[in-house]
Amino acid sequence: MNKENTYPADEKLGALLRESRVSPALPPRFQENVWRRIEDAEAPAKSGGSIAWLEALVALMLRPRFACATVAALMVCGILLGAHSGAQIARHDAEARYVASVSPDSVR
Repeated sequence: MNKENTYPADEKLGALLRESRVSPALPPRFQENVWRRIEDAEAPAKSGGSIAWLEALVALMLRPRFACATVAALMVCGILLGAHSGAQIARHDAEARYVASVSPDSVR
């Protein structure tokens, strides 16, 4: 390929095209607004401080690394709560049967 410019009109055309490019004017305080939005995005959440820790905890638990541990911990908690509830129900039933065996007339 020949890189020499064989058409002198191309240089004039190129210069004319470069001059004709219109760059739109930026809105007022554009750069200030851009930096403010960047700072807002990088700043930690200031409002809702009591909920921010909960959101951080949920985000941590939903990471794949901790998902299995979270599921295992929830299952252990469920099993323990179920065993405790079952023990209370069994104790209540045993008390009701004892009262019924000692004094059958008082239950009716």
